[in-house]
Amino acid sequence: MKKQILGMFIAIFAFIAGFSINNIAMSVTQPEYKIAIIDIAQLLADSKEVKELKLQQEQKMKNIESTIQKAKIEISKETNPQKIATLEEKYRNEINKQKIAMDTEYNNKLIKIDQNIKNSVITKAKELNYNIVLPKNTVLFGGDDITAQVAPAVK
Repeated sequence: MKKQILGMFIAIFAFIAGFSINNIAMSVTQPEYKIAIIDIAQLLADSKEVKELKLQQEQKMKNIESTIQKAKIEISKETNPQKIATLEEKYRNEINKQKIAMDTEYNNKLIKIDQNIKNSVITKAKELNYNIVLPKNTVLFGGDDITAQVAPAVK
């Protein structure tokens, strides 16, 4: 009986010692993380590039709308059904080309703006010695907000 109790104490001691050594090893090898958060919506709202892109998009939409108005006027003046169909097809193709060109240019510029923002965030985070940067809207608690430090570089 005493041998069983002694064996049980040795097993418990070995378990506690192994668990403690494992915790010590884990705490020594884990690096400390410095976490920052960034408000991407605010950066986008304050960005001159984004504002210019929106203005360009509005101008291109006005151009498309004027093409549509021109098509409506020209088609309404025509009485020949065959010519009406030809005009409709012509303007449909023209509007589609304008729309595709507008969307392609918009997406390319948006990708460039996004990359510039990412590069600015990475540069500032490294400068401030942060290991991780997370979007503010996904973090419930913690992290240092570096939006104000990154904003001048994004503008």
